[in-house]
Amino acid sequence: MAKSDIITIEQLEIQAQGYLSADDVKFIMWAYEYAEEAHKDQYRKSGEAYIIHPIQVAGILVDLRMDPVTVAGGFLHDVVEDTDITLEMIEEEFNTEVAMLVDGVTKLGKIKYKSKEAQQAENHRKMFVAMAKDIRVILIKLADRLHNMRTLKFLPPEKQRLKANETLEIFAPLAHRLGISAIKWELEDISLRYLNPQQYYRIVQLMKQKRDQRESYINEVIQEVTKQVEEVNIEAEINGRPKHLYSIYQKMIKQNKQFNEIYDLLAVRILVNSIKDCYAVLGIIHTCWKPMPGRFKDYIAMPKQNLYQSLHTTVIGPKGDPLEVQIRTKEMHEIAEYGIAAHWAYKEGKQVNRDKKSFEEKLTWFREILEWQNDTHDAEEFVESLKVDLFSDMVYVFTPKGDVIELPSGSIPLDFAYRIHTEIGNQTIGAKINGKMEPLDYKLKNGDIIEVLTSKHSYGPSQDWLKITQTSQAKNKIRQFFKKQRREENISKGKDLVEKEIRALDVEPKEALTDENLKRIYERFNFTSEEDLYAAVGYQGITAALVATRLTDKIRQSRLKEQDLAQTIEGAKNEYKERKKYKKDSGVIVEGVDNLLVRLSKCCNPVPGDEILGYITKGRGVSVHRADCPNVLTEEAKERHLDVEWEEDQTQKQYHVDLEISGYDRRGLLNEVLQAVNEMKTNITHVNGRSDRNKMAVIQITILIHNTNHLRKIVERIKQIKDVYAVTRTIQ
Repeated sequence: MAKSDIITIEQLEIQAQGYLSADDVKFIMWAYEYAEEAHKDQYRKSGEAYIIHPIQVAGILVDLRMDPVTVAGGFLHDVVEDTDITLEMIEEEFNTEVAMLVDGVTKLGKIKYKSKEAQQAENHRKMFVAMAKDIRVILIKLADRLHNMRTLKFLPPEKQRLKANETLEIFAPLAHRLGISAIKWELEDISLRYLNPQQYYRIVQLMKQKRDQRESYINEVIQEVTKQVEEVNIEAEINGRPKHLYSIYQKMIKQNKQFNEIYDLLAVRILVNSIKDCYAVLGIIHTCWKPMPGRFKDYIAMPKQNLYQSLHTTVIGPKGDPLEVQIRTKEMHEIAEYGIAAHWAYKEGKQVNRDKKSFEEKLTWFREILEWQNDTHDAEEFVESLKVDLFSDMVYVFTPKGDVIELPSGSIPLDFAYRIHTEIGNQTIGAKINGKMEPLDYKLKNGDIIEVLTSKHSYGPSQDWLKITQTSQAKNKIRQFFKKQRREENISKGKDLVEKEIRALDVEPKEALTDENLKRIYERFNFTSEEDLYAAVGYQGITAALVATRLTDKIRQSRLKEQDLAQTIEGAKNEYKERKKYKKDSGVIVEGVDNLLVRLSKCCNPVPGDEILGYITKGRGVSVHRADCPNVLTEEAKERHLDVEWEEDQTQKQYHVDLEISGYDRRGLLNEVLQAVNEMKTNITHVNGRSDRNKMAVIQITILIHNTNHLRKIVERIKQIKDVYAVTRTIQ
């Protein structure tokens, strides 16, 4: 699928005519004209007209042979987000389906969130929920992300890394779970190029060095296999399989291997007409070359959750080198390349319907997304749980009847039980793994046969199950049980937990738990009453800490403002007194000049012991700066420099110094800093502090000292305080 050339609208129209009817082509071209008008006078970072991007997105969807509604959605996917066009206008101009797809990929740009991370999580949640209703939403989003990655070079380096990292965390794994390897591999390779360019180009160079040798070897294998399959009258299409850069990089990192130790650099893919031919060709391959133990995988008998089917084997090839062989039917190959998209593909204007029942069963985990989001009220928590369920490595286990169940790596028998049925999970009392009793926190392994033991007299799930289960589906079912069975208990427990967390924030519960405040919070989390909110805390559907933080946010902000105001007023008073007391004598001598007004600069606050220089100001005498003060180191300023020095006796004078202290934001840190300075018998004239979402605290203080020795002792004392990372002297 990788393309460096930009597809034109004329080329896209011709390509669409190859599989869509005349009316369908007219429909998508109407969407193009509408988007072109909407994006008129808009440009991308590359300097290109903005409409180029929607054309490329629609072009990728046409490559996937998507239906006209999806292609139209590709043309229109940015109009609501970036122009004055509304969803209502889209629905009126086109239809409800197109409007729904556009809405699914539109970011929540007009709502303010506490952080960029929270907003991004909400965007992902919105996309996943829309995707659960109609899978075509994610196909448009993947096409959008693919073209954005192809043009990533036009963004600043920091944004390149952020986009590449998000792509590896969310979009490439999602393409994998949907089986769209044609998009997955390109997303991963481009991401690697920007996240680790050194390794990327090193692998590219290593691949180039032995390309001729590998091609010669593969051609030899192809000739031999062709000869063998023709002898048994099997039609087969045989070619070399390209190894993707990110896959090589992952094996080098995870398995700690060198480039020349990776087996499947040399690989062939054999496409045949039937499943019977797949196994016949496998027999031929194993007859020609000796198979390597433990390297055979049958994904035809046990398909992957993303619909992928193929036979994989690794043999010792003609020259003694490991050779990977993949054998599949042509239809399996189409699904391997295009995954879910293959089920939406159009041929001759008609949508293909491949085993609709099987297709729907494969997507049950997507439908469950709607259930998860109803019980998860924090978007960041929702996205993290999705990463575990959708994007982690998988383990394949069996029911006693031989059915294959796919679960995230690290799953336990309880995850298996809830995947089978909610009631089986709720009534679980034990599990047999391969005929042997095992504890419920046993980590499942590939090939395990699991028999769940249940009892109608079971009291139901334990709260501890929430800690040991791995899948969001299991956790959600357990929470639902407690939600229904113990509502009153959960309300009481939840209220106690919230009040405890409020007190931990140094706020009285009665101050925060007003009717107005509670209504604001339970509506924020989509609950209908405060009882529902407390019940959710009780059954761990939402954390007490999160609720308490939101309930007290306005109170704590108000207190901080009052403290800052009081400190500022007090600091100003003290500063005025001290300046009045010490302003008559700067303690600095200007060489060769008497009776000249001399003052210490406020920008760098020099003190005895600092190297200093004078700066002649207009009408205000000489200002004294530290020698390293950037405000007087410009070429223009050097013309006004004057030699100055400190008087010998400075023990009776005091000077202002600004310090910035950074450390871990914990309770009592500010008090300990102030106490430490006070112990050094040092006056503080100003204090200010702040903290960020990463729990990093920054305290700014202005103190009065005699000289640099005095300052050094104070700094050393502050550094002894636990959780203080750095103390620096600042220049304004």
